[in-house]
Amino acid sequence: MSVIYFLIGCSVLLALIFLTAFFWAQRSGQNEDLYTPSVRILLDDSEQEEES
Repeated sequence: MSVIYFLIGCSVLLALIFLTAFFWAQRSGQNEDLYTPSVRILLDDSEQEEES
């Protein structure tokens, strides 16, 4: 029975770590530009291919 309490404690700790990482990502602006990645495939890559 004590193993269940340990696992519940570990899962709560892991959830708090993920929640903290999520809020950190929101504050640092990780999700500000939602438009560019969706149209990046439509942009012309010929300039990048000529440089390399």
